[in-house]
Amino acid sequence: MAVQRLKVAIHKLEVLATKMQSFNVTDILKKLDKLESSFDKVQQMESQWLNVMQLMTKDLQHLPKTVGGRTQGKVNTALNQLLHHRASKRTSHCEVPNDPAFPYCRGKVEASLTTDLSSLLELIGTKNNKDQYNQMSAESFMSARIQRLSARWTKAVKRLQQKNAGSPTHERKILVYPGVLSDKAGGGLQAMVGKGGPLGELVQWADIMAALHILGHHVTIRYFLSELQRLIGSPPGKGSCPIQGPFPFDIVYTDYHGLAQLQSIMGPSFKEYKCRFHVIDSFGTEPAYNHREYANKHGFQTIWGSWNLRPQQYMTMFPHTPDNSFMGFVSEELEESQRQVVQAEKVNTMAVVYGKQDFMWQGKEQYLDAIARLMEIHGTVYHEAGKKPQIPNFIINHGLLSQNEVLKLLRKAKLFIGLGFPYEGPAPLEAIALGCVFIQPRFKPAHSSLNTDFYKGKPTSREVTSQHPYAEHHIGKPYVWTVDSNNVTEIAEAVKKILQTKVRPYTPYEYSCEGMLERVRAYITHQDFCSDPPPTWPPLSTLIRKLGYPNDSCIRTCQRHNMICEPALFYQMNTVQAFNSLGIPCEKTLMEGTHLLPAFHINTHHCHLQKDDLLFSCAGSEMRYRRLCPCRKFQEGQTALCEGCF
Repeated sequence: MAVQRLKVAIHKLEVLATKMQSFNVTDILKKLDKLESSFDKVQQMESQWLNVMQLMTKDLQHLPKTVGGRTQGKVNTALNQLLHHRASKRTSHCEVPNDPAFPYCRGKVEASLTTDLSSLLELIGTKNNKDQYNQMSAESFMSARIQRLSARWTKAVKRLQQKNAGSPTHERKILVYPGVLSDKAGGGLQAMVGKGGPLGELVQWADIMAALHILGHHVTIRYFLSELQRLIGSPPGKGSCPIQGPFPFDIVYTDYHGLAQLQSIMGPSFKEYKCRFHVIDSFGTEPAYNHREYANKHGFQTIWGSWNLRPQQYMTMFPHTPDNSFMGFVSEELEESQRQVVQAEKVNTMAVVYGKQDFMWQGKEQYLDAIARLMEIHGTVYHEAGKKPQIPNFIINHGLLSQNEVLKLLRKAKLFIGLGFPYEGPAPLEAIALGCVFIQPRFKPAHSSLNTDFYKGKPTSREVTSQHPYAEHHIGKPYVWTVDSNNVTEIAEAVKKILQTKVRPYTPYEYSCEGMLERVRAYITHQDFCSDPPPTWPPLSTLIRKLGYPNDSCIRTCQRHNMICEPALFYQMNTVQAFNSLGIPCEKTLMEGTHLLPAFHINTHHCHLQKDDLLFSCAGSEMRYRRLCPCRKFQEGQTALCEGCF
């Protein structure tokens, strides 16, 4: 059988060699692709490859010197590299041709896991001596984080290799462009890094860079728009002309700042290639805010939304918006021996406050005083030389500490105190991973864009019930206690119970190195936002249809059944048959474009189907509708991935 397959492959080579003179460029590329498929079938027969190469070389001598503007030498080179790559069984890394004449080469190479982070650290540290803009603080933080986690990344790679989860991933050319750190973003985040400013975005960017590199992809990191302009072939000017040549990256990871900057230099090409952009978006973007025309017409316009991307192109820090993709980050994680040491060294009456700037402490005196009656409270509040931070006198303030010093403090502390702000950061998960209990204020009414300045202008209608909803709902007691910060009795009772409770350091799997690698690899392997319609992933077999109650979103409907809403499966159930399968007779069927569909109208008994793919949304509800929802089960500890998919 193997010999017969080889004969078929050789015959195809002979046919190609005799007919290549009459082929156009497209024909040649198609034949090369078919040849590679044939080579896959016989890649175990190394002894035959030299014969194949010799045959090809002999037949290619009959080619003209140029074929469609491509030299015979280039054809020979590409085929020889293809053969060499197959014969070596991909046991060594070789440079993939980056020749516009052969655009399909890189996409045929499988990504190989690596634990060598030295080249990534060099990429992060390369700024080409741009004296006019100081990147060092953010750069140093990200580099230090990657180095500190290197041993954990290495162990995660080994576990992932043992599991051998998922199908092979082709190596991608990936651009990482954190617009918030670029020279065009004003330097706001940069300036605050050493003054107690938010580090959550830097934590996530560092972990994204590490994950992409470790998964074996060709990663390019840029911070300067002028460099990026040259890199993608954007002509000088204000972006009125298309880029020169094909876009050189398969995937771009950026943020809202970077998205606007890329649009400014890509001109008409932006629309053509925006399907390749993955937008890091901490708080999420719901479809109603993403759809420009719909947002403007129905009052959902904000300063951040209206990009008309596929909603899953937005990637969040926590799994709070199932319409988007959950990117996440890596939390602290201890080995069993380390857990025992940390538990033994805990000071049972020691608490640390989550709040590095004194404005976060204002109005919290009563809350903190109730805790201080039972525990010794420490702070890490930034203050300028000669100035005293505006915090209660009973606080032991250590000043702004390095990341390692903060972690040492949390290893000793029993309690980590949330003040209500900042919202949804990494620190509570890191504290819980180091054996702390997290206490936080409950928000009643819930905070949202309707009543809270912080959320105004953000492209989401989410209602946030506490400072850290993920900790509240996904982790909960005994690790997380959510209290009324104005009720001294409730606070005191909670703290007394916390003092009597022993907890082990805990890290959710989806926030481990292994969990993040598994999730990112799945996204790169299966997500395709450039096909219309996109391929079905998760697979259709994971779909579980549910009909919601009036005024329930699909998020809540699926949660009622301990499942998650899967927006990618809306395509597969936007039919009358889907309603009928749930015993819902449709007296009439209507096609409309709103973010609440498909749904059943409880008054008219009409079935309303979705006519605009960009408006498929897990969020949104109205009393008149019972929404038809695509639910799915998820892996234990990994909400982003479906149960049984790997």
